[in-house]
Amino acid sequence: MPYPFDATSRTAFHVARGGIFHLFRALAFRPKETVFAPDYHSGSEVAAIHAAGARTILYPIARNFEIDMDAFRCLFKRHTPRAVYVIHYLGWPQPIEEIARLCIENECVLIEDCALALLSCLGKRPLGSFGDYSVFCLYKTLPVPNGGMLVQNRHRMYNLLNLRLDPCPPAAVAGRCAELALEALRSRFDLTGKALFSLKQSIGRRMRSAGVKHAPVGNLAWNINLVNLAMSPVSDRVIKGLDYSSIREKRRANFEHLQQRIGDRVCMPRRDLPEGMCPLFFPVLVRDKRATAQALRRKGVEAVEFWSDRQKPAGISPDAMFLRDHVLELPIHQGVNSSQIEFIADEVLRLNPEPPC
Repeated sequence: MPYPFDATSRTAFHVARGGIFHLFRALAFRPKETVFAPDYHSGSEVAAIHAAGARTILYPIARNFEIDMDAFRCLFKRHTPRAVYVIHYLGWPQPIEEIARLCIENECVLIEDCALALLSCLGKRPLGSFGDYSVFCLYKTLPVPNGGMLVQNRHRMYNLLNLRLDPCPPAAVAGRCAELALEALRSRFDLTGKALFSLKQSIGRRMRSAGVKHAPVGNLAWNINLVNLAMSPVSDRVIKGLDYSSIREKRRANFEHLQQRIGDRVCMPRRDLPEGMCPLFFPVLVRDKRATAQALRRKGVEAVEFWSDRQKPAGISPDAMFLRDHVLELPIHQGVNSSQIEFIADEVLRLNPEPPC
């Protein structure tokens, strides 16, 4: 199995932020010690760091999802942190080799957030293997009902390997499995999405009205009640039977297919597909993210307003705010077939979304 599933020291959680919380709590930051974290973030990972007792200093992310290394180096000279937290966005690698060298020279802990970059590599080396620790979100890339993973590459803390985690509520796992089954049906029978959306919403309403205990995986809000939940046995069984090479190849092929169809008609934060990258989704920059997503969903395209937040987070740069306001997610996962890519492209071209500038 590929990294991180072949890592010696790994702990599986219900969601990745559980691993983040327990890692930073185990690192036991003193009051004056800081963590460098990116100013473009979902909110839940930074909330987990804060909840564990650590203080963050934000460094800027440019509009192409890359770390502004000039600003990062300057910040490093002024405030040498105890730890550096790096997010690899949508599968694109950050300049992690340079950051790793900087951390080694200054005796800083390096944590890689690969929640959006499972199965991606820099050249031949997996993302997540450069840092002392790394975290992964499994269900963003794989057809599993839940799952986050904390990997300890160096400076192993055995208490993190022996955590007593509570089982995830079975009904919550069953609900997510039902959604995955519907997604599989759509791919197999070439459904475009409208009927599927209605059925998924109906199932969700019935489960909630029946009082089913829910442990949401897709909600970005910080919830301390989720950090002590384990990954489900269902996810563990599915993970062992997947063809990871095929997953990566299908995602890359879908990305290239959609880019060929709409790449010259839409605005994108970046267009490259480097060797080893496993793209999470196809990012498009649009002026009105909410209206565009709603219009596409009415046509059956699973467009997502990526990392939307109605309130401006404190301390972020104009570039990070630009990404937060304008990045729209289009699906290119392994469950999407070629005719569905054509359908997505046709609907995007028909809508002709206005770029942000």
